[in-house]
Amino acid sequence: MDCIYKNPNAPIEDRVEDLLSRMTLHEKIGQMTQIERTVATPAALRNFSIGSILSAGGSAPFEKALSADWADMVDGFQQAALQSRLGIPLIYGVDAVHGNNNVYGATIFPHNVGLGATRDADLAQRIGVATALEVRASGVHYAFAPCVAVCKDPRWGRCYESYSEDTDIVRKMTAIITGLQGKPPVDHPKGYPFIAGRNNVIACAKHFVGDGGTEKGINEGNTVSSYEDLESIHIAPYLDCISQGVSTVMASYSSWNGSKLHGDRFLLTEILKDKLGFKGFVISDWEALDRLTEPRGSNYRYCISTAVNAGIDMVMVPHRYKQFMEDLTFLVESGEVPMSRIDDAVERILRVKFVSGLFEYPFSDRSLLDIVGCKLHRELAREAVRKSLVLLKNGKDPENPFLPLDRTAKRILVAGTHADNLGYQCGGWTGTWFGASGRITIGTTILDAIRESVGGSTEVIYDQYPSTNSLAGQYSFAIVVVGEPPYAETLGDSEGLVIPFNGNDIIISVAEKIPTLAILISGRPLILEPRVLEKVDALVAAWLPGTEGRGMTDVVFGDFEFEGRLPMTWFRSTDQLSVNPRHNSYDPLFPLGFGLTYNKGKKPQE
Repeated sequence: MDCIYKNPNAPIEDRVEDLLSRMTLHEKIGQMTQIERTVATPAALRNFSIGSILSAGGSAPFEKALSADWADMVDGFQQAALQSRLGIPLIYGVDAVHGNNNVYGATIFPHNVGLGATRDADLAQRIGVATALEVRASGVHYAFAPCVAVCKDPRWGRCYESYSEDTDIVRKMTAIITGLQGKPPVDHPKGYPFIAGRNNVIACAKHFVGDGGTEKGINEGNTVSSYEDLESIHIAPYLDCISQGVSTVMASYSSWNGSKLHGDRFLLTEILKDKLGFKGFVISDWEALDRLTEPRGSNYRYCISTAVNAGIDMVMVPHRYKQFMEDLTFLVESGEVPMSRIDDAVERILRVKFVSGLFEYPFSDRSLLDIVGCKLHRELAREAVRKSLVLLKNGKDPENPFLPLDRTAKRILVAGTHADNLGYQCGGWTGTWFGASGRITIGTTILDAIRESVGGSTEVIYDQYPSTNSLAGQYSFAIVVVGEPPYAETLGDSEGLVIPFNGNDIIISVAEKIPTLAILISGRPLILEPRVLEKVDALVAAWLPGTEGRGMTDVVFGDFEFEGRLPMTWFRSTDQLSVNPRHNSYDPLFPLGFGLTYNKGKKPQE
């Protein structure tokens, strides 16, 4: 019998049908299984027909592994997978959420909240193109991005992964999908996955759905809303993702009105697949099935049957895959999970594999290695930083603006915990899951950028925690950079939202003695004490800008205009949360969309 599935010229649906007809139940369940690289032995890949491998945040081949090292690793796994009976290639996935952030030397772009401040869909698309190239250079096929959550409460530890609290802004920024996957032709069938070629990656819209709307911003919490509100606020961005041919959707850890999304057949199947017409595959989050029972994973067969019957197609196991495969096999053979549900899941997975060209090009393209962290990509990241900066205050007197700063000033003080810390600039999901402090990758800190930007006769004094002695000197002005340490997910949840490391006190200690520009590095609005606002001469929200600190100095020294506008309401106190710009009681410190410019403080036009 001819192997239609091996014929690159055959229609994709024919290839899917042919391959599916040849598969055993064991092989089908293997394709539905995604495992962590640390348990991915050659024997497992050959004998279990594993469909996908992932690297958890920071799960690299070794510390400071370069893209070539990653490509060696992924190709090794792929080689083993192709030795299985049917030779089905695997998909390798990573959390490339602001560039290929697991890989040392990759370009790190601003996190999504900063991109939301730009409102620039074309910029998002270009970042998608650059990210795809750097991901593919590492041999990886699949990016768990973008997060299209609409963050309604900055207390959420994933707030920085959201473009905005405003659904329309989030919808606009989904253009990154076209960058990651390529642009589908006009006649591309609605809901069908699309990947243009070898320089593109499989994208993942996440987390379906309502993850940004949980009560009090609790990560993995409960979103309480009517279906109409869920649809208009949180489901809406998925319409744009699907129209761009997004290949996968990741279910959310969170619940909707008490129903956990990973077990919600109404939302995963009736809405996402049937009503919205999504033809790619739905993937679970990390060990999310275990969370369907308390204690976690205590009734694993129940967890599996609930999630798979609800519409989960690929399961991020990630470690106990043998148990998962045994239990799902039992559930199918006992009739608790219909064979039709298994076939539907595997069809969707194979469809994405064929669409992405994996069968024709399973291995990495080493010609892409030189593009990783290249000047062109770093310039793009620098542009993104420039456009993301939001000017909140410029001068104690509106008629006498403090910025732009004079790059030929005689003597400048640079201070604060975040002035010379690349890891803090990049935030979570950089190098590791949580991120880290210090020179964690290749890039330019804000202090580096200041030293490069000022004139040859300008003296730059750096003192992270300025003492009375260092403050006693004569300075033209000071730049104080403070903010949040890196964090991810639940450990980023914050009830108080204060500036860590006594940031307010550092700003005050300097601003009382020296004219001061304060720069806040954070994944969300934080409490700005009235005394800080009163004392500083200028204030910039810089979000989590990534590796290219020169984007900061491009603007504060006046080479470029401030363009960023708040993607989120800047609240006065946490008592106001969560805020709603449409309510009569809306009384923020700075409203959604606020942002000054050098041009007499007027907001940029829409």
